[in-house]
Amino acid sequence: MDNNQIFFQAFIYLLAAVVAVPIAKRAGLGSVLGYLAAGIMIGPFVFALVGSHTENIMHFAEFGVVMMLFLVGLELRPSMLWELRKPLLLTGGLQVIVTAFTITLIAILCHIPFNSALALGLIFTSSSTAIVLQMLHEKGWLKLNAGNTIFAVLLFQDIAVIPMLALFPLLGTQPANSGTSHFSGWQQATLIIVLLTAIIASSKYLLRPIFHFIASSKLNEAFTALALLLVIGITLAMEYVGLSPAMGAFLAGVVLAESEYRHELEADIEPFKGLLLGLFFISVGTNIDFKVIEGHLGLIILLVVSLITIKFLVLFTLGKFFCKQPKDNWLIALTLAQGGEFCFVLISYANQYQILSTEFSRELVAVVALSMLLTPIIMIIYDKIIAPKLEDIQSPGESDITNQDNQVIIAGFGRFGQIVGRYLLTNGIRSTILDIDANQVDTVRKFGHKVFYGDAERMDLLEIAGLAKARLFVIAIDDSQKALKIAQMTRKAYPALKILLRVRSRTDVYEALNLGFSRKDIYRETFETALHLAVQSYQYLGATEEEAKESAKTFRKIDEEQLQKMREYYTGQMNDDYITQARLNSEQLENILQADKVTTL
Repeated sequence: MDNNQIFFQAFIYLLAAVVAVPIAKRAGLGSVLGYLAAGIMIGPFVFALVGSHTENIMHFAEFGVVMMLFLVGLELRPSMLWELRKPLLLTGGLQVIVTAFTITLIAILCHIPFNSALALGLIFTSSSTAIVLQMLHEKGWLKLNAGNTIFAVLLFQDIAVIPMLALFPLLGTQPANSGTSHFSGWQQATLIIVLLTAIIASSKYLLRPIFHFIASSKLNEAFTALALLLVIGITLAMEYVGLSPAMGAFLAGVVLAESEYRHELEADIEPFKGLLLGLFFISVGTNIDFKVIEGHLGLIILLVVSLITIKFLVLFTLGKFFCKQPKDNWLIALTLAQGGEFCFVLISYANQYQILSTEFSRELVAVVALSMLLTPIIMIIYDKIIAPKLEDIQSPGESDITNQDNQVIIAGFGRFGQIVGRYLLTNGIRSTILDIDANQVDTVRKFGHKVFYGDAERMDLLEIAGLAKARLFVIAIDDSQKALKIAQMTRKAYPALKILLRVRSRTDVYEALNLGFSRKDIYRETFETALHLAVQSYQYLGATEEEAKESAKTFRKIDEEQLQKMREYYTGQMNDDYITQARLNSEQLENILQADKVTTL
């Protein structure tokens, strides 16, 4: 491929991403589905804007997965690993073991040789770390209890790839035709252990002084170069021994998680990771071989459905033992039911060592790619259809709330709700506190607060919590739309109850006002803090304390007047009239403050 072809293909890939991803995001489909759809459209089986041989692009794009796992490793401090020990070892470990056993058994019953059947079982234990983490991040689910469990399962799956890759040479009937063919199975396994030990040791004892030396030069580009050099060097070393480079990068990240240079490394690698990870998703789309699918349509559909069904059933069954909420159980099972990027690596290994035939390997690649393609669609179905129904049918017994007589109920006990609860408690007023995050409940209870696990969207739980006897209901959750829904539901059931509502933006205030709430009962969480910071900034820039405070008083008064006025222009979205009036308001506010400043002088 000459330079012109390289630049043309790079142009096509970037153009596809720029066009498809924003459209998919605006349609509520998520960026991952946009990338996959873009890859299919530009691939050799639709518009054929890129060639049929995209292996080199795919190999380059996999570097995005390497960087992603390096960043994941950087986030895994020992304390976090200890907190995740239960889902990591129990849910993650049992999922890998049970899935591998189930698929192996089914394959044997289908008269597939034992070594090939075991390889299939091991291959399909893996789920897509790249797709799942991206979706969880976009939807804000990663910090939920279910999100932590999903992350732990993915982490265990990725770690489990290491012994699987070491095992595959022993399952093969012939040595692979690869650069590592001069190693026997046991030699390669030993070399892998030595290399992993070297990565851990060097990351812990050698890299820190090197980072210190580069950082002392105060050249940001040198630090960026060192970060990329580290990841690329690990990639080359891992490929030399025939192991997934992503796993080596992950281990290096874990070892560097406690380093004082962790945040700098994250900032330097993040832009490269995002771009290359998008390229990876596009490459998955371009590599879906529709000719293979067309030639074996019935078999591939059967395999895709079987894969998703088996993994879903295994995860859902395990979730019965480890998940308190049915909603969490469904989320975990559906999110992890697909194949993953490491399946491609394992299938390639199985083909190299002739554990699986070349034709069957191509069919399996299509199965994995299609299952990955279906994942964003499955998650949309979960988010729009399954989750709302599950919220309606959850039983009161899932919460540990008992009948309460406190005169205040607080929904949401994060950074905002805690301040409210602590202030009331210091004044002798006890509150019944609800929070949907099980981890947050456990953490806050350690500090002596009586916090109950429960979803404030459920009227039955609110009534058990004592809503009928309460004098005040503080809605302090950080999801404004959910808060508005709870407020509307509660106001309808208990019109005399006093409700204070936390929201984020001006548009949230408009919606709350339209529901009939008084302006003095609606609190924008960031307004006062931001205004205090602005006042301090003005003083640092030369204003006196009196000038700054008087200016803030005027700003607050005019902003409140304009907010009430802007409500007339807001129709559920920021239309042209709203934007025009907002600009006029900004000019008006500036003129008033400047006039006050001149008067003061």
